[in-house]
Amino acid sequence: MTTKTTKLTAPVAEGAAPQEARYIVWDNELPGFGLRVQPTGSRSWVVKYRAEGGGRNAPIRWLTIGTFPTISAKDARNAARKALAQVELGGDPMGDLAAKRREMTIEALVDLYETDGCVIQRGARIGAPMKALTKKYTVSRLRNHVVPLLGKRRVSEVTAGDIEAFSRAVAKGKTAKDEKIAKRKRIIVKGGEGAARKVVRDISAVFAFAIRQGLVTTNPVVSASVRRTDNRRDRFLSLDEVERLGTALDELQAAGVNLKAVNIARLWALTGCRRNEIAGLKWSEVHLDVGMLFLEDSKTGKSARPLGAAAVALLTSLKKTAAKDATFVFPAERGDGFYQGTKKVWAEAIRKADLHGVTPHVLRHTLGSAAASSGEALLMVGSLLGHTNARSTSIYAHVSRDPARLAADRVTAPLAQALGVSPKSKTKQRPTRKRRPVIKSP
Repeated sequence: MTTKTTKLTAPVAEGAAPQEARYIVWDNELPGFGLRVQPTGSRSWVVKYRAEGGGRNAPIRWLTIGTFPTISAKDARNAARKALAQVELGGDPMGDLAAKRREMTIEALVDLYETDGCVIQRGARIGAPMKALTKKYTVSRLRNHVVPLLGKRRVSEVTAGDIEAFSRAVAKGKTAKDEKIAKRKRIIVKGGEGAARKVVRDISAVFAFAIRQGLVTTNPVVSASVRRTDNRRDRFLSLDEVERLGTALDELQAAGVNLKAVNIARLWALTGCRRNEIAGLKWSEVHLDVGMLFLEDSKTGKSARPLGAAAVALLTSLKKTAAKDATFVFPAERGDGFYQGTKKVWAEAIRKADLHGVTPHVLRHTLGSAAASSGEALLMVGSLLGHTNARSTSIYAHVSRDPARLAADRVTAPLAQALGVSPKSKTKQRPTRKRRPVIKSP
């Protein structure tokens, strides 16, 4: 976290541009008064001081006054001056605030979490802000499930038993709703066991944030008897299932569905990339000369992904027909964004292939499973999937690209054969499997 020093004024706050990492602009007239600038562009007035009378060994406190421009530079300076004066008199304004916050409700804690707590909690990007879409879904689950059931409870009063009862209630659908809030706009909240597991993970993160803020001392989710993991990670497709999916995609293409949706699905299987890493793929991220994707902004930040020969062949064919000034590999039918119409085509594909419940993410697990079962080292598996921490098998940044590309060829070749998009095929027809000759004994 970098720091700068100047006199904090409204023009200075306006001109504080976001950088890759958050930083603080310190006031050169009032020591301890600063402006914290997040990579997202949000700016907050802060006060840093040492509690308990000061001294080198005294604990450091951070007091957030509020955000700019909601609170002006002048008002923030006055508030900072009062807080620092209180410190000089032996006070601890942040400690007093924490004591008050311990009496806050869960609903208020969710508000605070939305403002200050939506950050990555583990892995290479720990401390970085959540992706905008991730934050949107997380806060939505908290507001639609947690607030209705636990919102009025004090944060210090929630027990493991409360979490267990909450999880059961969401699983039974007590928070499910379908409300029309405006013309052509509805709020649809689905309950069920899957929703319960997701929101339990969310509220666990909220309590972890509350612990870091000094609002509570324990996380009730940790000791609660609730499931926090899904079974989806255990699901992957066999080669016969991949072949059925490939046949279904071929049939849909022949029936005239949008070819973008079909090719997006094929690339999901051939690359192991996440849903929008392919749907929103840009030509600037595609490097066919070296057989790599260099994703600018994946779930784990910038990411390099090796491509197998079949994926390279498919992208090469798409490049030939793409507009010269095209930004996206799969541009939207209207507007400047990327194509987002795969949902209906995917649903029809898995229906035709009799693969009930299979999601695009299952194809990612399929490639990872294929890599592991073919004898590839976990290091190589991490490279193929773009993992960035040990929990996800990754040290991919240290993998040589040539071995990784060879691994991608070995792993995706049987998947490409099953999908019917082998780079050696001259036509779109599915290659027939050759039977082994039967040798009769004399």
